[in-house]
Amino acid sequence: METGSRPIESFDGGFDLRTTLESGQSYLWRRDDDRMYRDSSADAPWYYTVLPETATETNESEILRVRQTDRRLEWESSTANAYERLEHLLRLDDDLDSIIDSTPEDPLIDSAYGAHRGMRLVRDPPFGCLISFICSAQMRVGRIHRMQIALAEAYGESIRFDGAEYSAYPTPDRLAEATESELRDLSLGYRAPYVQRTAEMVSTGEAHPNDAVGLNYEAARESLTRFVGVGDKVADCVLLFSLGYLEAVPLDTWIQSAIEEHYPDCECGSYAETSRAIRARLGGTYAGYAQTYVFHHLRTGGDV
Repeated sequence: METGSRPIESFDGGFDLRTTLESGQSYLWRRDDDRMYRDSSADAPWYYTVLPETATETNESEILRVRQTDRRLEWESSTANAYERLEHLLRLDDDLDSIIDSTPEDPLIDSAYGAHRGMRLVRDPPFGCLISFICSAQMRVGRIHRMQIALAEAYGESIRFDGAEYSAYPTPDRLAEATESELRDLSLGYRAPYVQRTAEMVSTGEAHPNDAVGLNYEAARESLTRFVGVGDKVADCVLLFSLGYLEAVPLDTWIQSAIEEHYPDCECGSYAETSRAIRARLGGTYAGYAQTYVFHHLRTGGDV
């Protein structure tokens, strides 16, 4: 086991672990107390994620556990490069102060940044991120999270760590073997065939979410819509929360509401044109950061 810690002030702009992991960006982390997306009162809970062998350089599943307490970030891991993993997955190397300073002044954005300062974007493994957001259609964050737990427990590799057993997220090969009926039994509903077919596409090499990397933003979004069940909004989520396109602004219900109430001139009648307008309004390069803060702020009842 590798353990370690760092002071929160060592991260430019600070860090808030709970807000980062429970803000609707990621469904691939869990809490030891199984209260994720349900209880914000617990004191310094441990969070963990299990990377499947397809998401590691060692070709073995790896577990990372992390918590924030006493102004420090603490971790435990089955891998020898735990901090590098955390830095990548939680974007700990982002200069949050500079990102926020580069965002145009705006009452709603300023309110969101003030209320949730320290939240960072995540960088989830692409396949797990893709499947998570295929499952997200018309679902609340808690339900999406439970779906990913069910997939991991049904199709993920088990790994023992520090006397406990954990389930990795399924590999594309394993999930492609699932039947639509089996996936429906896990409460995926009409999303079941989308998940199965997308896993099959990745498993056979027909397509991979990483194919989008290096393309210009709109071409990258179009590339991801090849997957079954992936429209522009889901594609934007994968670009933002996995592939590093920090300008992406998923036009979900909360952001559409923000556009209607605060930025009506950005409503242009189509996803593509509205996306261009709201990205410009939110600052362009780091518009996805502003979007994520606004999304979480509105979802948790915040106001201007």
